[in-house]
Amino acid sequence: MSDLLKYILTQDSFRKNRLPSLYSDFSTQKKTNPDGYHVNATAWEQALVKAARNGYIASSSGSSPGSEAAQKRKSNHLVLRVDDGLVRDLESPQLGRPVALGSVFEDAVWNRVMVPLQLFKASGTSLRKPQWGLIDTTALSPWNVMVWGLKQIRGIVVGAVSDGGKLQAQELVLVENLQEAADKVVRRVMGSNPSRTDLIYTKEGFVESFATILDEESELSNADFDVLLLYLSRDKGAIAYDGKTIRFRPTNDSPKEITQQDTTIASIRSLTTTMSKQVEGLEKKIAELNTTAKAALNNKNRVSALAAVRSKKLAEHNLQQRLDTLAQLEQVYLKIEQAQDQVEYVKVMQASTGVLRGLNAQVGDVSKVEDVVEELHEEMSKVDEIGNIMGEAGPQIDDTEIDDELQELESLERAAKEEEEAEKTRKQLAELDNLGLETKGAIRKAPLDQNVGSALEESIEKLSRMSVEENA
Repeated sequence: MSDLLKYILTQDSFRKNRLPSLYSDFSTQKKTNPDGYHVNATAWEQALVKAARNGYIASSSGSSPGSEAAQKRKSNHLVLRVDDGLVRDLESPQLGRPVALGSVFEDAVWNRVMVPLQLFKASGTSLRKPQWGLIDTTALSPWNVMVWGLKQIRGIVVGAVSDGGKLQAQELVLVENLQEAADKVVRRVMGSNPSRTDLIYTKEGFVESFATILDEESELSNADFDVLLLYLSRDKGAIAYDGKTIRFRPTNDSPKEITQQDTTIASIRSLTTTMSKQVEGLEKKIAELNTTAKAALNNKNRVSALAAVRSKKLAEHNLQQRLDTLAQLEQVYLKIEQAQDQVEYVKVMQASTGVLRGLNAQVGDVSKVEDVVEELHEEMSKVDEIGNIMGEAGPQIDDTEIDDELQELESLERAAKEEEEAEKTRKQLAELDNLGLETKGAIRKAPLDQNVGSALEESIEKLSRMSVEENA
């Protein structure tokens, strides 16, 4: 059982009890049982699209998905090759080959879930536009149109089974995976606040940077990258691309053509990456030679030790050259970044100058501004004069009457305060009288053996407390 089939059998729509229906010729149900037909066809479409997204579709180069030898295998994630090899990979030991795949691909193409690769490349219309169709007479040659017409007459359409019972060999673009990969690439680049130079790649650098954009365990194939770059440039408008150099476009106003400056910057970035890899390789080689020399000395093998040291010295010399070159490249790259920032700064300053010039033209010359300010001051003084006149027209109040009324209010306030203090004093005197009577009574009622002084002390303590409360 192939890895592709193992993966598909893990999908919910491919439960064991549904396999006989999925592997049968359910194309006959297209008219008799449309709902059942749609469920089966959709299950195959989604399973194949997901399998491709996760790297289970072999690339045309012949690499085997799921191989343990390759850590990063190349697989077709965006392009599905329909042929006998695909059918063999989907063959079940119990149920044999799926019979209705021809109808599945026919519907997928008709619904634009999948698009023939040749038509996708030849079409001048963006895949994102609703009017994109299977047949575009402006993009296809007369020969292709005639062939398509003959196939319609014979009842054979794209994706159908031929007279021999085999699928028509073709390559189909998986639209959902293509759009997902393109969106992820754009988000990764634009989400890191790149500089102008960081937006530029060589094709090799682009392939290396985004090989695992859909799946960390498998890389996009060469066919995938051809489709992805075409979609990003033609359909999405996210990049400018001339076949060798890629420049991302942050806005719709960004240039659509690759310039010589873009090509040079891409070359510098590519060379810097290459030199960095060489430096890493030389450092690793020097460490290995150093280990070899030590081992040879421990084994008293002077000849091998000398050879290892000699190779190490040569590697160190090469390493120093690479480091010097890498430092120069990085310096040049930084200067280019600085120059581009300066260009953008000058452009902004020029645009700002134009804006200020336009605004100043609307304001006019200095004499006009002075006249406006003078007129403003005159109008403001008129407002003050009108306010003064209206104030004079109001009722006149005698200041003497105001002073007399204020003194009367103050006298009433003082009288109320004195009355409050007198009432407080009367209450305190009454309390003292009551306290004296209580003391006399306590002395009379006290037994002979009780100290009369204790009653007096209690009275004195109460008087002290009253004195303290009064002071507070």
